[in-house]
Amino acid sequence: MKTLVFALAMLSATPASFSQDKRTAAPDPRSPSTPEGFHWVSPIPEARRAAMKLPDSVRHATFKSPSMGIEVGYYLYLPPGYDDKANAETRYPVVYHLHGGRPGGEFKSVGLSRFVDAAIRNGDIPPTIYVFPNGGPMSWYNYPRFENGRGEDVFVNETIPHIDATWRTLGREGRAIEGFSQGGRGTTRILLKHPERFVSAAPGGSGYGPEKVVRENNGAESETVVFEPGDNTWDLAAAFAKRPDRPKPPIRLWVGTKGFNYEFNLKYSAYLKELGIEHDMLIAEGVDHSAGRFYEKRGLELMQWHQANFAAAAARERAR
Repeated sequence: MKTLVFALAMLSATPASFSQDKRTAAPDPRSPSTPEGFHWVSPIPEARRAAMKLPDSVRHATFKSPSMGIEVGYYLYLPPGYDDKANAETRYPVVYHLHGGRPGGEFKSVGLSRFVDAAIRNGDIPPTIYVFPNGGPMSWYNYPRFENGRGEDVFVNETIPHIDATWRTLGREGRAIEGFSQGGRGTTRILLKHPERFVSAAPGGSGYGPEKVVRENNGAESETVVFEPGDNTWDLAAAFAKRPDRPKPPIRLWVGTKGFNYEFNLKYSAYLKELGIEHDMLIAEGVDHSAGRFYEKRGLELMQWHQANFAAAAARERAR
């Protein structure tokens, strides 16, 4: 884990390892068809799950991907009372939390469900479903160099519709998205492409530094990692700002001051302001690059922010 954190820190804090004049990077013939250890279904071993002390209502489930023809895993937290007969017709808002790290795995952020469960049981937020999806081999990117590598499309076009069809959700009027680190990058890009699908969006601890490298090198993040040109948070924000009738879901950047992506979150916030894209920031003083430690300090405010946006969306719907 320490090695991964160090690698991410170096990627966020340093310039590209190749010439800034290089506009493309050739595919690496050594790249595997799928990252080592990645699986589209990644449940937590039972012994480890017991040690994590997850709420009893956390469930692991799968669905068959229409595009890939294989099973895709996800975790979800169901609020107290979901299975009660008295609530059989009750529908709930949903927050999708996109995990950090590469490659993907639905187990990576499910520990945050403890904070959600406590907030609901304490009466701090209404009952809400939280979903922890699998981001694919390149975590929330479409990356066709990997077999079954279109993680973004699977999430947007398959996971979300499956959740709405399988669990008692409110649909679009009760749907929010958030994520941390690599998941913050994914949250930002997905929001800018599909703003009409979400009531609110909260990218956290996002690696906007690497995203800028991608922008400045025609899609190349490094010699061996190459994305589609233009598929980065900076270019997508510029295109989003030019949309004449763009939806304007509330956006909140959240980050800790000790996190290695903190400075670039400030820079990206300034960039959004220049573009006229409304948003705010939730900053946790003294918190490092950790979604869990951020949630310990200011997670309730983030959860309540989503709830305020759900309430506003419901009010708009009633007024129609």
